[in-house]
Amino acid sequence: MTRTSLDSILLASTDPDRLRAWYVAALEPDDSGDVGAYRVLRYGGFHMMIDTRADVSDKNPEPGRVSLNFGVDDARAVVEGLDAIGVSWLAELEDRDGNLFATAIDPDGNYVQIIQLSEAARAAMTT
Repeated sequence: MTRTSLDSILLASTDPDRLRAWYVAALEPDDSGDVGAYRVLRYGGFHMMIDTRADVSDKNPEPGRVSLNFGVDDARAVVEGLDAIGVSWLAELEDRDGNLFATAIDPDGNYVQIIQLSEAARAAMTT
């Protein structure tokens, strides 16, 4: 059997241009462009595709089902940048056993975690 890899996520939105603008301002993708009707942001080797859909509401009614986790090298600096653009926080930056976590809320109500893992946590994830 051929191995698979997780390559992308699709975020459906009633206002995909607003959502893309937020992610570009908040978390600076490596690349941002359009592929057909999709707004595509690239973070490392992972792609976030944003599209419009008629069967979704303006705000995610169950945002706890999926969190978008962004691994960062300097969580404090990222949080500072997010504060500068007026991001709403579900959970302020906190230290959890040497790992830094914060959870922002995007314009559609999705949870966006900022995560800076300790060296020990990174090593444990590779084994």
